[in-house]
Amino acid sequence: MHTFYNERHALHHGKVEMFRGELVPCFEVPARADYVLEELKRRRLGAIDTPAEVDEAAMARVHASRYLDFLAGAWDEWVALDPANAQRDALPSYWPIRSFRHDVLPASFPARMGLFSYDAGTPLTAGTWAAARAGAGCALAAASHVLQGERAAFALTRPPGHHAGADFFGGYCFLNNAAIAAQALRDAGVERVAVLDIDYHHGNGTQAIFYGRADVQFTSIHGDPHTEYPYYLGYADEQGAGAGLGFNRNLPLARGTGFAAWREALHSALAGIATFKPGALVVSLGLDTFEGDPIAGFKLATPDYLRIGEDLARAGLPTVFVFEGGYAVAEVGVNAVNVLEGFMQQAA
Repeated sequence: MHTFYNERHALHHGKVEMFRGELVPCFEVPARADYVLEELKRRRLGAIDTPAEVDEAAMARVHASRYLDFLAGAWDEWVALDPANAQRDALPSYWPIRSFRHDVLPASFPARMGLFSYDAGTPLTAGTWAAARAGAGCALAAASHVLQGERAAFALTRPPGHHAGADFFGGYCFLNNAAIAAQALRDAGVERVAVLDIDYHHGNGTQAIFYGRADVQFTSIHGDPHTEYPYYLGYADEQGAGAGLGFNRNLPLARGTGFAAWREALHSALAGIATFKPGALVVSLGLDTFEGDPIAGFKLATPDYLRIGEDLARAGLPTVFVFEGGYAVAEVGVNAVNVLEGFMQQAA
């Protein structure tokens, strides 16, 4: 399997995040991608390349232009407020909820920071834009490789992406790499694309981007939002809107769910995808379903990820894998590569 690795990912390295009422060291750290890269090399799973360029127009097909403009200049604006800000991350302080206006772009940087975000757990750093932008390039390169006839490709990048919407960041995510890959597949002529999110946390950003569309089906298996982040989306009754009605499917599961029940949900998800008859599949590959993850609650074990890869391969679709969550850092490399290896063994 061809991997497209974001060599700039470590430029985004947040110092602290707000977690349950206090500032704590970030769970989303550069070592996450480093461990996956090491394991890919150890198992010699395939070629590893770094894309040379990023297609700005492809990002703009998914994200609002004013949001992209904000991200591109946010760090400079943050430091301009106070030179001391260069030594600390930017976190939002205000949010325009419910009856507040969203259409007016405030002149105030803190106000725009809140307009384009939804939590205080996603620090914006000096290297965030460069890392996120290069990550979108990895997702596009993986999609391009699949379009050229390869059965599967992997975008190994961070920060992750599936919580980012068309015009907001949160959940450690700034650019939605899975959505960018799916849109690129559509733009290249794939009539229908399925996105399957297997991260512990619901891919609210991906759902929001495609919620009104019938050409991209979104399916997510995740922790029940009654108790699990991101709380405000991910319920089973969210089935799409307008033209997209019936093309959004959420399979929330209770904290403590083990592999047998989780795999039943995966088989159900894949059956629904087969009915949709897509020409390609994008997998938001979150590994925080692992039993040792510090901010999640499922009970999957390391060998289970081989079975997941095999099940995904049985779908018989050209597949783009995009790295998402997984915060048991020492184990995330083995778990991620188990999925990829299981896929390739089954697909052979």
